[in-house]
Amino acid sequence: MKRFFERHVPHLPQRMFEIVADLRDYPRFIPNCKAMDVRPDPAAGDANVVLAKMTLFFGPITQSYTSRVTTDPVALTIRAKAVDGPFAYLDSVWSFEPEGQGTRVKFEIDFKISNVFIAAVAEPAFAAKQEEIMRAFCEEADRRFGD
Repeated sequence: MKRFFERHVPHLPQRMFEIVADLRDYPRFIPNCKAMDVRPDPAAGDANVVLAKMTLFFGPITQSYTSRVTTDPVALTIRAKAVDGPFAYLDSVWSFEPEGQGTRVKFEIDFKISNVFIAAVAEPAFAAKQEEIMRAFCEEADRRFGD
């Protein structure tokens, strides 16, 4: 299920990049994010590539998955690819482009849940949450940097 979101925010691209790249802070402001464990990726040998295990909760259900996250502070992009968990695949890309006095934030996600029975209910719910997540990053930027 491929989804694309974009929004203009009145904050500089570098600042928006820093908020999204700050994985450890997600549980503080991302809806349904219970925990985030970030560690170096020994296979990558690059400080800009980490393994991030995100634990999400939806009511009584808790689910974790790990992504290989690659940050590129020059191109202002953040890519994540699930390496375990309930997904057959999950690929996402954040990009931050100057626009007027702010930034055009773009977020693309493509995913499929492995279990077909769970997917029928969970995929639309997970897709709907992505807009909420985009809003959470924008609100966090407003809190950190002012409107």
